[in-house]
Amino acid sequence: MSSNEVYLGNPNLKKANVPVEFTQDQIIEFDKCSKDPLYFIKNYVKIVSLDEGLIPFSMYKFQEKMIDNMHENRFSIYKLPRQSGKSTTIVSYLLHYALFNPNSNIAILANKSSTARDILGRLQLAYENIPKFLQQGVLNWNKGNIELENGSKIVAAATSSSAIRGGSFNIIFLDEFAFVPAQIAEQFFNSVYPTISSGQKTKMIIVSTPHGMNMYYKLWTDAENGNNDYKPLEVHWSEVPGRDEKWKEMTIRNTSEEQFSQEFECEFLGSIDTLINPAKIKVMPYMAPLQSQKGLDVFEKPDPKKIYACTVDVARGLNKDYSAFLIFDVTQMPFKVVAKYRNNDIKPLLFPSIIEKTCKAYNKAHVLVEVNDIGAQISDALHFDLEYENVLMTTQKGRAGQVLGQGFSARGSQLGVRMTKQVKKVGCSNLKTIIETDKLVINDFNIIEEMSTFSRRHNSWMAEEGCNDDLMTCLVVFGWLSNQVYFKELTNADVRSKLYEEQANIIEQDMAPFGFLDDGVNEHEEETVDEYGDVWRPVTRKGEHFWYYK
Repeated sequence: MSSNEVYLGNPNLKKANVPVEFTQDQIIEFDKCSKDPLYFIKNYVKIVSLDEGLIPFSMYKFQEKMIDNMHENRFSIYKLPRQSGKSTTIVSYLLHYALFNPNSNIAILANKSSTARDILGRLQLAYENIPKFLQQGVLNWNKGNIELENGSKIVAAATSSSAIRGGSFNIIFLDEFAFVPAQIAEQFFNSVYPTISSGQKTKMIIVSTPHGMNMYYKLWTDAENGNNDYKPLEVHWSEVPGRDEKWKEMTIRNTSEEQFSQEFECEFLGSIDTLINPAKIKVMPYMAPLQSQKGLDVFEKPDPKKIYACTVDVARGLNKDYSAFLIFDVTQMPFKVVAKYRNNDIKPLLFPSIIEKTCKAYNKAHVLVEVNDIGAQISDALHFDLEYENVLMTTQKGRAGQVLGQGFSARGSQLGVRMTKQVKKVGCSNLKTIIETDKLVINDFNIIEEMSTFSRRHNSWMAEEGCNDDLMTCLVVFGWLSNQVYFKELTNADVRSKLYEEQANIIEQDMAPFGFLDDGVNEHEEETVDEYGDVWRPVTRKGEHFWYYK
């Protein structure tokens, strides 16, 4: 080609609007390539080898399976070990799609923008090395995007909620999605779903090596269980040529057993030194809520016969942390999380109303707010403005620190609990015990996700960098709450009533043959209420005046 027919002086790129005369053989080849991505890749795609330089892409069997899987399915997800050629495989398919599907929009997204641009660079290299008769004329060609004369466009960006907002895409490729921070991953899916659903043929391709229990873990697990539309494909490290037991031993010797398990065995492992034993986290099941609306997930509807408690963590600012609360069924052990609220858009002014409305539905659940930062405003609004009667209080008791109590009569009383070192220590310790001994049932994925990154840092327990611990804070507060004497009295109130009723029934049955005599004394006596709120009524039997439980 002459210099007027190439793009910006690059002899490997054809300029747009340059007429091309096809031979009969080229027409046949073009037709074969357009219909069969594997044929195109095997015959025309070249890659760079560290040892051999630019060479034809000689595909492994599992790579061919990957191509077939993503070509035949709208949604596909892949779990592969490190350095298995996963990105190169996907790039080859994206190149085929852009060439032979006019007016297609393709997004390459990775955990970092530099990584996404690197993947696009591999696609550009492969494009430059295919024959001119297979190329489309180039309209735009840079590190962040390319545009071809057939109307196809490819963009590369970091995975975020705004990466492809407002666009309509034929293929969205998510590379190493397990390494995208949890909050960003969640926001991305909330933002991108309208983009995916806008077309009937839009493809979503997700590829990663496992990295903890996160959004990728959930998508993969749901795919395996048939709970979403993604077609899963897993590749074991032994399927990669050149990797055998000797290679495994050498790799472990130079890394570690844990690293090998995660990066090559592709096991979903949480952080090291988590509060809750990783083995316990790994086997914890999660389920879809019965209802979901604006951050509120309901796993069990309110039961009028049950006792509920709620713990609250208030976000410091919008779009950063989440404002969250958990509602527990504390009627009897094992306790159970029955509802969850988690929202990073809610304004502090509106948060108390949501707590009040939800907790009222759960039999006026007892509410304990973590009052560090702006939490005190929330507890005050609940108690004073909304007049919610079951806001729990704490009192300072010298060396004992904060103790759960009632009323403002005691010195140092306050609504809610302040998260001190002592409170956190007790809460974490008790939480660990009740979870690992199956005394607390948790079926929510977001809680399990935070649990997998809630580890020891700086002589305390907190979320890893880039992760959230708002729900874990609610759990820690509950761990502290469930260890308080006053809490045990509250939750046993109904149980005590039932015992009284049962005992009264037994007495009545035992004394029934003798009957009851009433001389009318009780007509002039008033009922009395004890310190627990139980009502007692005076009666006379056989001339003896005594009180019985009503």
